[in-house]
Amino acid sequence: MSKIGLFYGSDEGNTEGIAQRIAARLGEERVDIHDIADVTQLEIGDYEQLILGIPTWDFGQIQSDWEDFWDDVREIDFTGKTVALFGLGDQFGYGDYFLDAMGMLHDVIVANGAAIVGHWPTAGYEYEASKAEVPGQNIFVGLAIDEDQQEELTAARLNDWCEQIAEEFGLEGGAESVARLED
Repeated sequence: MSKIGLFYGSDEGNTEGIAQRIAARLGEERVDIHDIADVTQLEIGDYEQLILGIPTWDFGQIQSDWEDFWDDVREIDFTGKTVALFGLGDQFGYGDYFLDAMGMLHDVIVANGAAIVGHWPTAGYEYEASKAEVPGQNIFVGLAIDEDQQEELTAARLNDWCEQIAEEFGLEGGAESVARLED
């Protein structure tokens, strides 16, 4: 069984924590977790299935480690790779830029051949604008997490999304193989 490469960037630890919670649900034996600050293009290239996690900072900015790696991301050939995205943002404090970094990352990797799974409904969120929203479809390009305003919803969202991507990745056992946790 080939492993899923989970790559994240995190300044204050929230995105790292979500990455660990995703790995716990999918099964740590299935997932290799990497901090984007410590990787090369080649390491991303080693995986056919990827989960990429990115928070949005301030007014739609990319997290610092992802920003440092941005030119590398633009050079990676994602052809033949299946990618799920998750993003963190504050929909009330920065509602005009909610999950913009996830939307920007999506656009780069799709332009480089990635097949995207893990779309997530926009229902249940209150924001003004988002580069992560698929126009006219009421979905985000990946899982939307708001640890600032809706932390109480995170565990259930992670459970449901991990079951969804287990099916979309074609993992052995599918959704039934995902641990539903109440962390």
